[in-house]
Amino acid sequence: MNLFKLIKNGIVKENPIFVHVLGMCPTLAVTTSAENGMGMGLATTTVLLCSNFVISLIRKIIPSKIRIPAFIVVIATFVTMVGMLLKAYLPALDKSLGIFIPLIVVNCLILARAESFASKNSPVPSIFDGIGMGVGFTISLTILGAVRELFGAGSIFGVNLLGSAYKPALIMILPPGAFLALGLLLAVFNKISVKKAS
Repeated sequence: MNLFKLIKNGIVKENPIFVHVLGMCPTLAVTTSAENGMGMGLATTTVLLCSNFVISLIRKIIPSKIRIPAFIVVIATFVTMVGMLLKAYLPALDKSLGIFIPLIVVNCLILARAESFASKNSPVPSIFDGIGMGVGFTISLTILGAVRELFGAGSIFGVNLLGSAYKPALIMILPPGAFLALGLLLAVFNKISVKKAS
């Protein structure tokens, strides 16, 4: 198994947001800025990486009838740890992401990777799968957050790029803007993918 191909798949071929359209709740809710998108992506990546590793280690001892609850307990443990670390060391980001940090427990991306990959593979490939999917998720959230922040506030990562004369399109930092930006980015990503395939 080519481990670096697993990373590439998570970023491009099996991108959680732009290909599989997974994890839409945090994708649409927290990407009002590039910083929020990156923060949520990195928190999710940490949970994904750790839970994939642990689930791949215990996959043979979990009875099949309780595997989903067992996966959720593992995932919830790491979400709790990430939440505590954010509260302790990045309180502003924790406040900005709010309820969406605890909701990582039910993020379908993490449960899908636990069920479809980590429960069927050894620890090393599971780690690389977690890295690939997590980086793909983080990049996607950061791009979406950057687009929304640019058009909604004229800045990216808080740096004003469009000057004081720019009239922000406030809709872009509101919920409808999330759908508009995501739709446009999905179209661009799919157009690029089709060109590369042909």
